Amino acid sequence: MSEKNIPYKTYLTEDEMPRAWYNLRADMKVKPAPLLNPGTGAPMKAAELENVFCKELVRQELDDETAYFEIPQEIRDFYKMYRPSPLVRAYCLEEKLKTPAKIYYKFEGSNTSGSHKLNSAIAQAYYAKQQGLAGVTTETGAGQWGTALSMACAYLGLDCRVYMVKCSYEQKPFRREVMKVYGANVTPSPSETTQVGKKILAEFPGTTGSLGCAISEAVEAASSREGYRYVLGSVLNQVLLHQSVIGLEAKAALDKYGVKPDIVIGCAGGGSNLGGLIAPFMGEKLRGEADYRIVAVEPASCPSLTRGKFAYDFCDTGRVCPLSKMYTLGSSFIPSADHAGGLRFHGMSATLSQLYHDGYMEAVSVKQTDVFEAAEEFARVEGILPAPESGHAILAAMNEAKKCTEAGEEKVILFGLTGTGYFDLVAYEKFHNGEMVNFVPTDEDIERSLAQLPRV
Repeated sequence: MSEKNIPYKTYLTEDEMPRAWYNLRADMKVKPAPLLNPGTGAPMKAAELENVFCKELVRQELDDETAYFEIPQEIRDFYKMYRPSPLVRAYCLEEKLKTPAKIYYKFEGSNTSGSHKLNSAIAQAYYAKQQGLAGVTTETGAGQWGTALSMACAYLGLDCRVYMVKCSYEQKPFRREVMKVYGANVTPSPSETTQVGKKILAEFPGTTGSLGCAISEAVEAASSREGYRYVLGSVLNQVLLHQSVIGLEAKAALDKYGVKPDIVIGCAGGGSNLGGLIAPFMGEKLRGEADYRIVAVEPASCPSLTRGKFAYDFCDTGRVCPLSKMYTLGSSFIPSADHAGGLRFHGMSATLSQLYHDGYMEAVSVKQTDVFEAAEEFARVEGILPAPESGHAILAAMNEAKKCTEAGEEKVILFGLTGTGYFDLVAYEKFHNGEMVNFVPTDEDIERSLAQLPRV
């Protein structure tokens, strides 16, 4: 039996925690387009990427054929602190909605970082340590990735330098302080500490920043410091690979009780949570073994899938990173200062973009006041205060459950609850005070940014 055809259950331990990550791309008939060198337009070679990323992570990034990557024992031991994460039947939410639907959620907030981001943070920090590096640099939007990476680096004795999107830095002061507790150096982005940061500030005075800006700064910081590499919390293939533990565990638990979801829903910014949750279900769909409706939920303020263009673009605002073929709003697009900071990225994972382009998944965009209304309703009946990012998936799941009520259908809905919202109380306060607004970019806003796409 070839490695591609080995059942995923082969890679589960007795406690249903995966022993290997699942590489969704191995089962894709149309592979994601290669990363391109922005200078030459040629596909990026491993040696070029290794100037920015850790060597083993580059190998994972470029591998489209290997279905399973064994998880090193040290990473598995770390995972045991909080994995397997809970798969919960939302009985109280079902009762509240008076729906015949059965709703399940995979809760990734039961670790100190409060989100799913730790799954990849510990993996990337581990490979940096194995390579003998002194430290890593990164960006963070809502602060969940920065918190997770700070924890992982503290555990492994690595220096951690975080560029945090400025509006999130100001909205979430306690999140940045948690990073500092774990020894991280945290800088609001864009900043005056890098050349690209100075350039962005000169071009966009008073900007609240974006993930694209922060990525540019983090890459420059890593490239200019000996013994450092850049690590990314979403978008890349390697990150989706590490996050597959979410979906593998969820599927194992559902299979144990003979439950098959009809609809799988995840919030979508860069794609880490969504890609991880849907991985084994999408794998079955690609192989023709089962069918599922898979729905990506993104903010109306940053609608890369629903209003973007499938094209090669820079992953960062400073245009120093490789070109990725993805659904994008243009690297110069600066999203409004919405409170779902983890979803404020102008592009989508190349893997998920290709799957969406080929019709394997759907996408919807939602407004943030509707998101917070759904998040609060969920908190009141299920007892967990969700992160704003998770609220997007909650809203979509509730909408699907209401459709089931109207049609009298008993469908099974699975969604990803990416993390907790206890560091997002400023956002909840603005919602309660009626100060929260819904910003939706105009067609002209998006067209202006898309007009600057690189010519490839």
